Amino acid sequence: MDSKRIFLSADIEGTAGIVHWDETEYGKNGYEYFRRQMTREVSAACEGAREGGADEIVIKDAHDSARNILPDELPQGVKLFRGWAKHPYCMMYGLDETFDGVFLTGYHSPAGTSANPLSHTMSTHIQLCLLNGEVCPEAMINSLTAAMLGVPVLLLTGDKGLCDWMREKNPHIETVAVNEGTGSGAMSLHPADAARLIREAAARAMAKDPAKCMFPMPERFLLEVSYVRHADAHSASFYPGARLSDPKTVSFETDSWMEALRFIHFTM
Repeated sequence: MDSKRIFLSADIEGTAGIVHWDETEYGKNGYEYFRRQMTREVSAACEGAREGGADEIVIKDAHDSARNILPDELPQGVKLFRGWAKHPYCMMYGLDETFDGVFLTGYHSPAGTSANPLSHTMSTHIQLCLLNGEVCPEAMINSLTAAMLGVPVLLLTGDKGLCDWMREKNPHIETVAVNEGTGSGAMSLHPADAARLIREAAARAMAKDPAKCMFPMPERFLLEVSYVRHADAHSASFYPGARLSDPKTVSFETDSWMEALRFIHFTM
């Protein structure tokens, strides 16, 4: 049987129970608990992947400092990339064409939406990011990077709003909603239940037809990024090919997703 390689990108704002920015930031109240739960959910996804036949799992810690996951609480044998490579792949650094599938854990709804009290896209400096007129979550950016490399997205976990969005984009991708936001709060699963459901979904994901789990790739990309501060938009407008659409919004259009990633890397 052929070996199977899984790439896992892990965020924290879609972790079971999380509702406040302090819980996402090193040294603040609640952070130590939620980094453990983040690690627990990543571990569950790894265990499910192995149950489904994965031979190699590479994890990208993809939140803030990228030093959140507790390495000694992960299953033995996995590989973990901590810190930032300063590469346009960003949250997907380490992914290449040799992987058989992508898992996205702990992901969250985008800026401009209300399904998660911590909804944002890449940075809290971003007020709204549109891709071809559609509100664009980080999961979309990273799924398109996977599609560019010919790698299917097999699993997404996070808030219900984002999971609903992914099922609309591709109903074959496994999703696990661990919380549902309302205002500045959220209704969440018990942390152990979240881990169990993630493990079970990850095992199911490994049996999916990869061709059916490819994220849809547009032929052309129009990115429109609105900033909280007009000065940030002014600065971003000097990126080659970008233009100011209004005092707070910069637009960039290309037929290459790699060029779109470069724009995101330098302006978001």
